[in-house]
Amino acid sequence: MSAEREVWREALGVVLATSAYGVSFGALAVASGLDVWQACVLSLLMFTGGSQFAFVGVFAAGGVSALPSAIASAVLLGVRNVAYGMRMAPIVGTTPARRVAAAPFTIDESTAVAISQSDPRLRRVGFWVTGIGIFLGWNLTTLIGALVGDVLGDPRTWGLDAAAAAAFLALLWPRLKERQAIAVGIAAAVVAAALTPVLMPGLPVLVAAVVAVVVGWFDWLGRKPSVRAIDDGGVS
Repeated sequence: MSAEREVWREALGVVLATSAYGVSFGALAVASGLDVWQACVLSLLMFTGGSQFAFVGVFAAGGVSALPSAIASAVLLGVRNVAYGMRMAPIVGTTPARRVAAAPFTIDESTAVAISQSDPRLRRVGFWVTGIGIFLGWNLTTLIGALVGDVLGDPRTWGLDAAAAAAFLALLWPRLKERQAIAVGIAAAVVAAALTPVLMPGLPVLVAAVVAVVVGWFDWLGRKPSVRAIDDGGVS
């Protein structure tokens, strides 16, 4: 299998898993009090799964009076996309037009698929296929979930809430070959899990990201040069 076909296979796998979860969002959005068209507009314009679920979760708990808090939660959780944008800028292209075109598709999944590739061209393929594919699939399944939500019942009973997490784990697993990478993943997961019950939606993810950056930056568990290598001049 060629490298490009492998990227397409990987990207489409993520597209299918994430799009399936859109059914859950559509159903939950309508159950929270939104109309079908409002749920669809959220997916079209916001297109950030975490922010969308945060919005409908807070809105469901407080109704219209909780709208400011719902918006704040969605914005807070979407801040991470700014970091993704900076990481993806050299990959999607240096011209303003390319960056503007790429902005709506700069999400968790497209970034993860792109940076997991070793070749710049394959990174671009992974980014665009994943981003555009999820945009189309997510909006379609949002509509389906909003229309048939009453028939489905609680979509979490179908396991759709685990689909996106499983897709991310599949991308992450091959990279967990060194102690430092494992340490970064464990540290971020522990912090996020510990803070989720006590902080408002969005903050645990941001704090976990900061912890991951700190652990990764200092490379405490990274491979250190041996004394012999230094004596032999093997390390400059």
